[in-house]
Amino acid sequence: MSKASYTAVGFIAVLLWALLALFTVGSAPVPPFLLNALCFAIGGGIGVIWLLATGGLSQLRSVPLRVYLIGTAGLFGYHFLYFSALRIAPAAEAGLIAYLWPLLIVLFSGLLPGEHLKRGHIIGGLIGFSGAVLIVAQGMTGFYADALPGYGLAFLCALTWSGYSVVSRSFGAVPTASVVVFCLATAILSGVAHVVLEETIWPATALGWLSVVGLGVGPVGIAFFVWDVGVKKGDIQLLGVASYAAPVLSTLALVVAGIAAPTWTLLLAAVLITGGAALAAQASRRR
Repeated sequence: MSKASYTAVGFIAVLLWALLALFTVGSAPVPPFLLNALCFAIGGGIGVIWLLATGGLSQLRSVPLRVYLIGTAGLFGYHFLYFSALRIAPAAEAGLIAYLWPLLIVLFSGLLPGEHLKRGHIIGGLIGFSGAVLIVAQGMTGFYADALPGYGLAFLCALTWSGYSVVSRSFGAVPTASVVVFCLATAILSGVAHVVLEETIWPATALGWLSVVGLGVGPVGIAFFVWDVGVKKGDIQLLGVASYAAPVLSTLALVVAGIAAPTWTLLLAAVLITGGAALAAQASRRR
């Protein structure tokens, strides 16, 4: 496979993450850490079945312990910090800060051996971020001093996911099978966080359970496996910029489902993010 093909595989994760909001709405009223535990258990279970069917279970023995620790910290750390930020800060503002991670991936990737960060990558990332701002800012009511701890957690959330993604690039020889362990470990830790922090509320309807399964199979399952392939072997700068398509596609999925209404803001955000990705792609071709 070519580098462009691996990048396309990684972008499948962005397409799957576009379904995150839709399925999360359908899974209500399940609290976030319980939902996280259920979904990662499903995603990890699918991974185990895949390894058993392909005889790839033996690959896990050769993976260094530090890789398992970093991978679990990336998956669980991101979700723990994100949910914690939403508990003590307004959701829209915290979400916008957390969505700095694609831009941080673009910037941090310039520190990797063999990678060359061009002006087009940075400008494309900033344009993409402006598109994400248009989507997320619709629910913003302003930044408040008493929510500073929440904003700080949201920024740590962005640092965690961007750091995990960029560090994964340096583990190119580590098989994607290792993500199975990341998912199962995240499910266990999320279960512990649920017991400590939340009241247990199960899905109330068949639609709720189907939404949980949908999350576990796609946005919180397969997405992390294809993302691992993309950041390890694809164009990581282009993937970072293209990731800003997730909030636009997520809103579009809500529109198609009749949960949200189409707006000119959505169209403008789509144009900005597409333009930013095109600029980053041009910079990659020149490189």
